[in-house]
Parts: sequence; C-alpha cells; structure tokens
Amino acid sequence: MRNDKPKEFSWHDRRKSFVYALQGIKHVLRTQHNAWLHAVATIVVLAMGLAFHITNTEWCCLVICLTVVWTAEALNTALELLTDLVSPEFHPLAGHSKDVAAGAVLIAALGAGLVGTIVFTPYLMKLVIQ
Repeated sequence: MRNDKPKEFSWHDRRKSFVYALQGIKHVLRTQHNAWLHAVATIVVLAMGLAFHITNTEWCCLVICLTVVWTAEALNTALELLTDLVSPEFHPLAGHSKDVAAGAVLIAALGAGLVGTIVFTPYLMKLVIQ
C-alpha cells in the first residue's frame, strides 16, 4: 500500500536541499567553461551598473537577464550529465538533445546581451560625448 501522506516539514531537510543546490552550482562553475564566461560577464555587468548608477528598473532587467542565463547554463549542464548517463555511446538523438540545450543557453545569452546593450548604450554615449 502506497503512503500518499506528504512528508512533514523539516528545517534540517531544507538545509540539506540548500547544500545540495550549492554543490550543483559549484559543479557548474568548476566544470563548464562557458560558465566562466558568464561569470566574467556577470562581474562586468554588475561593475558597470554600479559605476553608472543605473535605475532600479534597469537593475531589475539586468538581474532577470543574468538569472535566466545562469539558469539556462545550469539546466544545460544537468541535461548533458543526464544524457551522458543514459546514452554513454554516441546516439544522434543524444547529440541533438545536447545541441538544443546549448542553443537555449545561447538564446538566453544573446537576449541578455541585447538588454545590456539597451541599458548601457545611453550611459556609454554620455561618456563619449563629454
């Protein structure tokens, strides 16, 4: 007989979940070269935002973009790991699956780059004009 009663809430279990999530982020940063590029871009965006004193709305747009890119990169990594597990030998569908996930990261990064261009161009133009 299956027990459909939900497990009781536990702060200890929530803490363990948080630790596992941080381990996942650490894995992405340690193993994914593109994550290193995202990290550099994140630092540059944050530094420019602070230097130019951008508006709260601009900060919100940039934070959403950064979050989307990092989420896409993490999901891409998870899909690659799972694909390698279930299809250790080359299979065209496994390759397509990885390509599509990588494409999703590229779409997110291009969109974030466009938003960054829209946000920072006026500030950069003021520097050039002065």
